[in-house]
Amino acid sequence: MADTEITNVTEYEAIAKAKLPKMVFDYYASGAEDQWTLRENRNAFSRILFRPRILIDVSKIDMTTTVLGFKISMPIMIAPTAMQKMAHPEGEYATARAASAAGTIMTLSSWATSSVEEVASTGPGIRFFQLYVYKDRHVVAQLVRRAERAGFKAIALTVDTPRLGRREADIKNRFTLPPFLTLKNFEGLDLGKMDKADDSGLASYVAGQIDRSLSWKDVKWLQTITKLPILVKGVLTAEDARIAVNVGAAGIIVSNHGARQLDYVPATIMALEEVVKATQGRIPVFLDGGVRRGTDVFKALALGASGIFIGRPVVYSLAADGEAGVRKALQMLRDEFELTMALSGCRSLKEITRNHIMTDWDTPHILPKPRL
Repeated sequence: MADTEITNVTEYEAIAKAKLPKMVFDYYASGAEDQWTLRENRNAFSRILFRPRILIDVSKIDMTTTVLGFKISMPIMIAPTAMQKMAHPEGEYATARAASAAGTIMTLSSWATSSVEEVASTGPGIRFFQLYVYKDRHVVAQLVRRAERAGFKAIALTVDTPRLGRREADIKNRFTLPPFLTLKNFEGLDLGKMDKADDSGLASYVAGQIDRSLSWKDVKWLQTITKLPILVKGVLTAEDARIAVNVGAAGIIVSNHGARQLDYVPATIMALEEVVKATQGRIPVFLDGGVRRGTDVFKALALGASGIFIGRPVVYSLAADGEAGVRKALQMLRDEFELTMALSGCRSLKEITRNHIMTDWDTPHILPKPRL
C-alpha cells in the first residue's frame, strides 16, 4: 500500500506482517496464552460512547500538555518496545527522530537494539528510559546513571514482569534476537546476546537475568540512586495505585504489557478509572494498550488519564516506512484526536471530562444529570 493510501494506523499492521520475517512479526504482534486480553485491549474501547456537546466555538484547539513538567505537543507518547532494529535497520534512531519531530516523548526500552547514548545522539528530544531490574544491581545502577548522563528525563520502571508471560508464538518460533543485533545497553556487560533455547530465547534470558524478588522496597532503592522521577509501569488496581503514591512514584502507567504478561487481566481502559480514583489526583496516571485511534485517546483522557503511550503502532509503522512511517502514525493519531475534540466540543485537554462519555458499565441513572 502506497503511503498516500494509508488512512489510519491499523493499516500498518498488514504491511509489517508482509515485510517482516514470521518470527519477528509474531514477536511484536502476539499476546500471552489465549490472547484474550490482547483482543480485549482493543474491544473495550468500543464499549465507551461519546456524549458530544454542540455549538461550542472550536475554531481553536489546544492539544498541548505537560508531562512531569515537560511541555509536549499532544498527550500521545511512545511506549517502550524492545528490539526495534528487527523492524527496520534504523530502529530506535528513527523512532527517536519521529518523536522529536512530533514534539512528544519517546520511551526507550531497556532491551533496545540502540543504546541510550546512541539515541541521545539523534538530537534534542524529551526521552524516558524504561527499566527492567536485573539480578545484578550494579548493572541496574550503571544503566540508570548512563540514561541520566544521556539526558533522559524519567525512569519508567516495569513492574509486571518478574517472569516473562507465556507467548506461545515465541515458543513455537523459538524466538531469539537475530545474530546481527544485540541488546545495545548491555553489550559491554556481556548481557547483550540472547542464546537460542528450546522454547523462547527471550523467556530464557529473562529467567536468567531479571530479578524475580523485585518489590516496593526496590522502588525506594531506585530513588536513592537517581534523581530522575520514577513512573511505575504495569499497575492495574486501586490497591497498587495507592501504594505507588505512598512510595513516592512520580506517576503511574496503567499497563498490562500489551497483553503479553498475565492473560485475562482487564483491558487497560477498563482498569483506568479505578486507578485514577485511587490516586486522588496526587500523581498523574497514564495508559498504554490498545490505542489505535484518536477517539481512543479522548476516551482515556475522559476517564482521567493524563496521556497515553502507543507501542505496536510504532513498530508496525517503523517496519512499513521507517522514520516517515512513525511520523505519519503520530500525525494521524494527532489529527484524529483533534477532530474528536472538535466534534465533542472540547477546546483544550482540561475541557475533556467524564461527562463527555458514557460506558456500558454506567447505567443511565448514574450518568450526571445535566445542570440546566
